[in-house]
Parts: sequence; structure tokens; C-alpha cells
Amino acid sequence: MTNITIFGAGNIGSAVAGIAVKAGANVQVIDRNPDKAAAAAEGVTGAKFGAAEITGSIVVLALPFPAYAEVIAAYADQLAGKTVVDVANPIDFTTFDLALPEGAKSAAEYLAGKLPQSTIVKGFNTTFAATLALGVNDGAPTVVQLASDDDAAKKSVAAFIEAAGLKTVDAGPLKRAQYLEGYGALQIILGVTEQTPWTGGFKIVK
Repeated sequence: MTNITIFGAGNIGSAVAGIAVKAGANVQVIDRNPDKAAAAAEGVTGAKFGAAEITGSIVVLALPFPAYAEVIAAYADQLAGKTVVDVANPIDFTTFDLALPEGAKSAAEYLAGKLPQSTIVKGFNTTFAATLALGVNDGAPTVVQLASDDDAAKKSVAAFIEAAGLKTVDAGPLKRAQYLEGYGALQIILGVTEQTPWTGGFKIVK
């Protein structure tokens, strides 16, 4: 059975926790509020940020990009050797432009530089929380786009997503996170400006 740890008990974190539980994984949710963490999805184990030890071999950072610095400071040693899933869309909400540290090409590549002993997978950033939680988008399984330089890590993330009934597509190496983050930002902009619904998103039509 896969062990998965999720940082963050907001809408995305709770949706991913529900997917992981449905896939049959042992799920730990870490948040500053352990009660909120425990309520993220039925069957998860809640834990307090800073006090809890990571139990998962797959770790999902369901947090805003600026919060990554605290996770790295507190947990870098424990994240070594683990598959870390970067969910962030690093957006400046005053301008809706991508907001990254100078020289960074994407949040995922920045994270890879900060966690050189971890394997980074970009995922979940091009799907809204509602479609993740439902597992369905306009009558079809919700599609999660993934990018990583490590095929085995990417497949391990895809495996638990697909075990819960959702679909995945392989966007290629981690450098493609730049495209995924741009796409994710565009979806958010269209949602905020009420041009597309928060219950919509990327869908494969065959």
C-alpha cells in the first residue's frame, strides 16, 4: 500500500487527499491546524506542521508557492529520497503575472534546485479543486497533467491518481512545468474574470 503525505488542508489538498484515500493509500495530511488536517478527507491522519514527521514516500505540496520556503526550511532532510509533487501556480494576484524568484523558470524547477535529493513531479496545477474532488469534468474523468525528469516517479504519481478513477497525461520532462504553470495561471485568470466556471477545465475528447 502506498503511503502519501499531503502538506496543506485547503481545497486542493483536501481534494488530493480524497483521491489518495480512494486509491487505497495510507494518507497523512500536515497542516498548521491539525484538526483541519484530520478533516481534509475521511480516513486520513492529521498532523501538525513542524511537529509531525513525514510518513509518505510521495509528498504533495498543496500550498501556495510562497509557503514552500517554510516547508523546505523545516523538512528538507525528511524530503530527501522522496517523490515531491509540486502543485503551485506562482501567480501575483495583483497583476495575474507569474511571480517567480529571479532566474527561476518554473516553480517546479526552482523546487528541484532547493531539494536536490528529492525527485520532483509537477502535477495537479491545471485542474481546479472542484473537478479533482468530483473526479469528473463535464461527464469525463478529470485529467491531471504531469511532468518530471524521472519516469518512475511520474508513473507512481499517475498510479494513485488513476486508481481513484481519474486520468493522467504525460507532459514530458520537468522543464515542461513552465508550460503547465502558464496554462494553470491562464485557467485561474479566466475563472477570476468569470469567463470560465470553476467547475470546468482541461478535458480529453475522443
